[in-house]
Amino acid sequence: MEIKRILFPTDFSEGSDNALPYAADMAKHYGAKLYVLHVMHDIAQATGWYVPHISMDELYKDIEKNAKKEIEKYGVEELRGFKDIDRTVIKGIPYDEIIKFAKENKIDLIVIGTHGRKGLDRVIFGSTAERVVRDAPCPVLSVRLPGHKMKK
Repeated sequence: MEIKRILFPTDFSEGSDNALPYAADMAKHYGAKLYVLHVMHDIAQATGWYVPHISMDELYKDIEKNAKKEIEKYGVEELRGFKDIDRTVIKGIPYDEIIKFAKENKIDLIVIGTHGRKGLDRVIFGSTAERVVRDAPCPVLSVRLPGHKMKK
């Protein structure tokens, strides 16, 4: 098995924070390039709601500016010493963009954190990790938060 490219999608959440050490360790172990990807959720595309473009364009410019700042400082300690890191911020529906990015960049492994959302959050946002696992062009390591309780 050859792993040269690892994708680590992040939403800067606790779930992502928990998965980052796995991605970093795997990249170190295999000497792989690590792609850190943040997808700004495109609400209008996901819901089909009409939102005036002027206000949405300004909103997304601000979100993108802040996301780029966040991704540059994200995981500084865990990724110290890495020379081959690509940090990218894009807009779209997260699971679609993660899968598209993996295909376009010939990713060998995706390491993704899970949230364990329930109820209305799950209905609205769905499970990005679940959809990535189902449709990814490569193996996916999904990392649960500690203390996850199994249903009996």
